[in-house]
Amino acid sequence: MRTGGTTTSGEALDPGTRRMLLRFAPMIYGPTLLFGLGEGALLPLLPVIASSLGADVAQAALIASIIVIARLIGNIPAGWLVARIGERRSMAIAGALALFGGIGVLLSPTVALLGVSVFGIGLCASAFGLARHAFMTTRVPLRYRARALSVLGGSFRLGMFAGPFAAAALVAAAGTETSAVWFFIASLVALVILVLVGRDPEDELRAEGSLPGSGSTPARAAGSGTTHRAAPDGVFRTMWAHRGVLFRLGTSTAALSGLRQARVYLLPIWGVSLGLNAETIALVVGITGALEFALFYSSGQIMDRWGRLWASMPSMILMGGAFLGLAFTHDLSNAMSWFIAAAIVVGVGNGLSSGILMTLGADVAPPGNPAPFLGSWRTLTDAGAAAAPLLIAGVTAAVSLPVATAVIGVAGLAGAVGFAVFVPRYVPHHR
Repeated sequence: MRTGGTTTSGEALDPGTRRMLLRFAPMIYGPTLLFGLGEGALLPLLPVIASSLGADVAQAALIASIIVIARLIGNIPAGWLVARIGERRSMAIAGALALFGGIGVLLSPTVALLGVSVFGIGLCASAFGLARHAFMTTRVPLRYRARALSVLGGSFRLGMFAGPFAAAALVAAAGTETSAVWFFIASLVALVILVLVGRDPEDELRAEGSLPGSGSTPARAAGSGTTHRAAPDGVFRTMWAHRGVLFRLGTSTAALSGLRQARVYLLPIWGVSLGLNAETIALVVGITGALEFALFYSSGQIMDRWGRLWASMPSMILMGGAFLGLAFTHDLSNAMSWFIAAAIVVGVGNGLSSGILMTLGADVAPPGNPAPFLGSWRTLTDAGAAAAPLLIAGVTAAVSLPVATAVIGVAGLAGAVGFAVFVPRYVPHHR
């Protein structure tokens, strides 16, 4: 085992975290940033584009949500695809097809064809995300896994954060929302080039004995990645074989994903219910986003040094507790102060969760052929994200917004209990 800056006999020389992360920049982090930039620029303008084609408000909202639905649907077939043609080819094909989806958005004459193009982009986003997840699972040495995947999550967050600003600048300069679509297309062209020409770090890692599954490294624990591929199993067979971990640990990760998505809806809605103006709400949400981005690498450090539980549980407790507490403050005289405090705590909690879903998925994925399992894993997490807004809307309509907020908070705390029980059970070497 590695202790501090030294290594014991038989373990490869530690090349350093910085060097390890830089190796994945050309093929993984760069393309991920580009995809996030392009998607972040495109998504806010989809309702505007739909409206320009004659869509009403409900149809415009549907067009914007199609990409989330497509991601959810696309995970399982993406697992099948990656298992058969490999991660690199899958990333390149997904990027190229998403590029054609962008051209479809640009040229769509009707709302229906726009919806088809957006759905295709969502499917490609699912395949690209799963392929890069499987790529990292099979290539990153175990002792760097959480940090590497946290940086992966941070790269996408940076892109999604900066993308809308790029879109705003382009629209202001060009005077048309199609400039953001062109930016999306250009980002995908650069992405495909990087994926195809970027050097796969596998050769260097194997030469150093740091590659997962290489003969000069200790035997990998069950659930870790390896580049020695087994014969691909069917996606549904894999799902059934690993139904225990998917149902138990996967349910907790779905709760975390739901909590993340809930914050996107709950915080602005809560601000509106307090009568705050748009500038104040945007500022509070912006501060939350800044905290989330600032802490993304800390999550990986915590998981690699002290274990997965020390990031997952505090994250769920902070976010769940913040939402539960916020539910009791709506009618207080200092409700705005409580709103700001809760938003800050949620931002810290979400920042500490960066990379957790991907890291735990990589930890429990079957060795040699993680893609089919990761397809099911990502379907669960995306289902949690998709269910959260529906739950908020339903409970708010039936009872009230504070009750909906409390329900989300309780779900988060229940997820924390699930992590406490099942992370030590299924990821014992990371307690």
